[in-house]
Amino acid sequence: MNKYEGNIKALTEEQYNVTQKNGTEKPFENEYYNEFREGIYLDIVSKEVLFTSLDKFDSHCGWPSFTKPLTEKVVAERKDYSHYMIRTEIRSKESNSHLGHVFNDGPNGSKRYCINSASLIFIPKEKLVEEGYQEYLSLFTK
Repeated sequence: MNKYEGNIKALTEEQYNVTQKNGTEKPFENEYYNEFREGIYLDIVSKEVLFTSLDKFDSHCGWPSFTKPLTEKVVAERKDYSHYMIRTEIRSKESNSHLGHVFNDGPNGSKRYCINSASLIFIPKEKLVEEGYQEYLSLFTK
């Protein structure tokens, strides 16, 4: 039995399609592409922290884009040959959920982690304590 079976059953149809069937949501018609408040982004299945707003940027592609994950340990890369392309798929290591793809066209030579909103939960900085992620508050102190 998958330890995240209950979380997977609670997903919407789109969240399930993206995370469990390697789907892609529509660009510019998703929850977080235009979200720029301070906060953290979790894997919708495992609730593990994957990205922070500190690494998010507007790539004009219609999906949330990040220059890097919180740590390299939280994501896994796989070659993706679907749709007549060669890309690098990004998956959550903990839950093995499909997140999106990574490209080498981020700002200042960085990577662009192009992630489906349907694979994420955003927790704004002001709700980190309430949601049990207080250890991440220090990321946002200047």
